[in-house]
Amino acid sequence: MELSTIARPYAEAAFKLADESNRLGDWSDALGALALVSQDERILATTGDPRLSVGDVANTFLRVLEGRLFPEAENFVRVMAENRRLDLLPSVREQFETLKNEREGVQEVEIVTAFPLDAAHEQDLVGRLEKQTGKKVVARISVDPELIGGARIVIGDKVIDASARAQLAALENALRA
Repeated sequence: MELSTIARPYAEAAFKLADESNRLGDWSDALGALALVSQDERILATTGDPRLSVGDVANTFLRVLEGRLFPEAENFVRVMAENRRLDLLPSVREQFETLKNEREGVQEVEIVTAFPLDAAHEQDLVGRLEKQTGKKVVARISVDPELIGGARIVIGDKVIDASARAQLAALENALRA
């Protein structure tokens, strides 16, 4: 079974708790911190140690984040530890963020450009994407000089490739046909 399928019920449970208590932001922060901790090499060694009890593993997580988690998030860690699912925390966080963004009308977009964008171009592009999606756009922008020119935009599972590299590849394919 795929990890995202196993993580889904945990993400949905966390989202329900967060939504009911009006604490989407707090849960987002907590799950982000927990996902980071779960990927630490020392923590991975601890969670994989069969000699440690479920309680010890949960307490290790809670000690690392002492004072940064609220009681419901601590209980969430204990439940995940009990079910030996702490390794799913990055996937749980990702799915939680998707649910949160849907609730808040936010669309995450990845924009890869051939050259760095100045603030005005970035604002213009984000504004056009917000009109197109009808949602508030949160853009992650990176630079890939191999694109030669233009940009590649990923919105969910939709890819808009307006890069010179893609156009050259299309031209090459057309000439071969």
